[in-house]
Amino acid sequence: MKPIYLDNNATSQVAPEVMEAMLPYFHELYGNPSSMHSFGGQVMKQIRKAREQLGALLGASPEEIIFTSCGTESDNAAIHSALASCPDKRHIVTSRVEHPAVRALCAHLATQGYRLTELPVDGEGRLDMEHYKRALTPDTAIVSLMWANNETGVVFPVEKAAEIARERHILFHTDAVQAVGKIPINLANTHIDMLSLSGHKLHAPKGIGVLYLRKGTKFSPFLIGGHQERGRRGGTEATPSIIGLGVAAELAQKKMDIENTFVKELRDRLEKSILEIIPNSKVNGDRASRLPNTTNISFEFVEGEGILLLMDEYGICASSGSACTSGSLQPSHVLRAMGIPFTMAHGSIRFSLSVYNTDEEIDFVIEKLPPIIDTLRSMSPYWKVSESRVRCQE
Repeated sequence: MKPIYLDNNATSQVAPEVMEAMLPYFHELYGNPSSMHSFGGQVMKQIRKAREQLGALLGASPEEIIFTSCGTESDNAAIHSALASCPDKRHIVTSRVEHPAVRALCAHLATQGYRLTELPVDGEGRLDMEHYKRALTPDTAIVSLMWANNETGVVFPVEKAAEIARERHILFHTDAVQAVGKIPINLANTHIDMLSLSGHKLHAPKGIGVLYLRKGTKFSPFLIGGHQERGRRGGTEATPSIIGLGVAAELAQKKMDIENTFVKELRDRLEKSILEIIPNSKVNGDRASRLPNTTNISFEFVEGEGILLLMDEYGICASSGSACTSGSLQPSHVLRAMGIPFTMAHGSIRFSLSVYNTDEEIDFVIEKLPPIIDTLRSMSPYWKVSESRVRCQE
């Protein structure tokens, strides 16, 4: 059974063009790009090309691109660098809905003597910009806010937030792992100092990422070793993956319109049909300002894990907004921060689409999901109580 893959915010398939571009650098063109001989030199030329391709996608200069192993490394490198560059400042500002790559690091730093402010969000997952302004102090070393939320797709006004930080002489970092390749980004027209991305979210392989570092921004390397990446990130370059990421960046730029038309239309049709057919279902997050490929829907009085297991029997792949699969009885920190009621938060499912999805796949999900919810609700005592109350009111 071929899977119907609607979990692209978790990871995405490697594009055929990317895989084809990578293959020669595993066996035929395996030279070390730092070597002085021409066999290695031709590899370095391709790394330079990949840097240009990433720069074109981000609206950045090639020299502002630092290749890393993943988005998590990029996030950690940015925050650690900001703190090292501003040793007299001990305050970090972030939000309550950040990815663990930022949130867990900041929580750890709070145990090391740093003061941490986690900005709240409203019921739609939006930041209060007035609250943000009040949170900034002369002691603030860095602001780190995600460009788009991985669970709900809600887009934060990071360009405005970066402008405000610049006015206060505060470094600004954004985790743009979910945003890059899905919405237009032109860093040259912003005040963003650092940006993180991860290759496997935009049809490149796992194990490759980028840290954008604005020219002139002070930087303290996270990985210290060789001279690679202009001394900003030690370690022999992951040549095949870097070249693959370059091709993926070029493809993302070409397919941006498809993301924001065809993919968005698929998402909207799936969402609209689910809300119309399945009672007591609700979209989580700001529907006006979000990624074109993402919808997070709660189904009251059922467990998200149960939905995933039954969908999996049909080959439908999605994610739960609940952390129960890791042994926790609490729903996701994102939905808790938004104040989603317990009975809805536990039954949340994130569908995240890509340019490789089809109308036929969406039709199949629309057909199979309603009876799955009906089956689970028939076993739920909470749903039976809810139905009884409705009947009594009638």
